[in-house]
Amino acid sequence: MGARRMVGVLGGMGPLATVDFMQKVILSTPASRDQDHIPMVVYSVPQIPDRVSAIAAGTDEPFPAILAGLRTLEKAGAGLIVMPCNTAHAWYDRLAASTDIDIVHMADAVRRKIGDREETIALMATAATVRAGFYQRYLADGRRRVIVPAEPVQDLLNKAIRAVKAAEEAEALAFMQEAGEAMLAAGADRMLLACTELPLAARGTSFEDRCLDATQCLAEVCIALSMQGPNEHGALMRGAH
Repeated sequence: MGARRMVGVLGGMGPLATVDFMQKVILSTPASRDQDHIPMVVYSVPQIPDRVSAIAAGTDEPFPAILAGLRTLEKAGAGLIVMPCNTAHAWYDRLAASTDIDIVHMADAVRRKIGDREETIALMATAATVRAGFYQRYLADGRRRVIVPAEPVQDLLNKAIRAVKAAEEAEALAFMQEAGEAMLAAGADRMLLACTELPLAARGTSFEDRCLDATQCLAEVCIALSMQGPNEHGALMRGAH
């Protein structure tokens, strides 16, 4: 087994999403024994101020707390950092500029996964992630079209996300089912689950096989970069829009 780069997980946004990401890393890693798995050090602090409300209010309140988590992971020996929270990527460029450690961008991980397929992708995310626009910048080109939820559909997604955070699985599923049906009717070929709670809400929906899980994309890129070893830096360009 070659050396693995230690992955720092900047989590807690929210706690279940952090665990979901870690599980996806473990289940997707080609391993036959404990020692084959990806080493991870996890910073899971749910008290980081709410990202969605901060973006809506135009404030920078979460950034110092997220940066503190980054510094903790640096001190813990992380050689690669991931944030299993889509909305937190509104602060990605500032975080990446503040460290010499590679930070994987979730939207870039998704772009690597979907390749050059010609399709219409429904962006299912928090209103703040939609407003931030980074998925649209990373994914939309001559081959792909990105559509965003209408306000009533966004309201359903918001309710599904809150239900997951409250561990209300049945409610989350019902809201997600209705939202997904609306996006399919709007012409979506696939639905990008670009909030780390939404893959949990989508389990059991009638369209589950048409969903693309941004968390899974992040996990797969994380595994590949970790397995390259501790000296293979720069595989992802920071801030490449």
